[in-house]
Amino acid sequence: MSARNWTNETNQSTNFKDATMSFRKEKFMSLAGITAVEHPIEELKSISRGLLNDGIHGICFSAYDEGQQPGDQLTEAQVRRKLSILKPHISWVRTFSCTEGNEFIAQIAHEMGIKTLAGAWLGDDLEKNEVEIAGLIALCKQGAVDVAAVGNEVLYREDLEANALVKYIERVKAEVSGVPVGYVDAYYEFTDHPEVSDACDIILANCYPYWEGCALYYSLMYMKQMYMEAKIAGKGKPVLITETGWPSNGQSIGGAQASFENSLKYFISAQRWSAAEDIPMFYFSSFDESWKIEKEGDVGASWGLWDKDEQLKF
Repeated sequence: MSARNWTNETNQSTNFKDATMSFRKEKFMSLAGITAVEHPIEELKSISRGLLNDGIHGICFSAYDEGQQPGDQLTEAQVRRKLSILKPHISWVRTFSCTEGNEFIAQIAHEMGIKTLAGAWLGDDLEKNEVEIAGLIALCKQGAVDVAAVGNEVLYREDLEANALVKYIERVKAEVSGVPVGYVDAYYEFTDHPEVSDACDIILANCYPYWEGCALYYSLMYMKQMYMEAKIAGKGKPVLITETGWPSNGQSIGGAQASFENSLKYFISAQRWSAAEDIPMFYFSSFDESWKIEKEGDVGASWGLWDKDEQLKF
């Protein structure tokens, strides 16, 4: 049969099952995840609750109460209260700092039986960096850290040069044993800075289709490509997705629209893929945080699975 005749016959048929092609109804747009299909909002909420109650791999955690921000001292009591909310749903928790009470997170999490990806916050203040590095090393030696992250998005913010970052990574590796040491940044930074990838035991990649303006419809496929780029840069090293998520409110970026419905759909698709492919993923984030509005606009306060009053959104 000629291509023209095949096309004509196919166009005349309204039944795909009768056409000579590999069409299967259950596979229609299956790679796009739940984003390709319309669902009532209550159904999306129910599916999300089910996934959370079954347990997700990990979550990014900040313990600030409403009215607090980085620079304020955290207490053991507030860390314990918030971790108690998360504990039934997670196996791992990710932290961002080892000072100002953030060190309590790894200590209390381990006490609760939660594994930790503990991070030292690095920036352009070299004195503060020393305190953070010392805090991370101390937590590792206490046995409170399962994966150590030396810095978060330092290259993205252009706070440090790659060679300076590598020196920090090598220092921590020299001081601790039995704990994989890596660095967290956007997935593409590991391609752009192979010397950083080479210095890490483990690749810790942030993957945000939203921040790259990707429409929700294509977001799962987009994130998979982000992950694959990090895998290639890692040259066989383990790769963890250390941040991904979708805001429930705020401004749009390109085709990426922030909404409660979209946040549910993204959460469902991401968690199903993570579980099916056994890909360690830390979802961003645990609680909404109003202090982020100053730097990120209204969208900055809307990334949590729980709201600022510690109530689950779904």
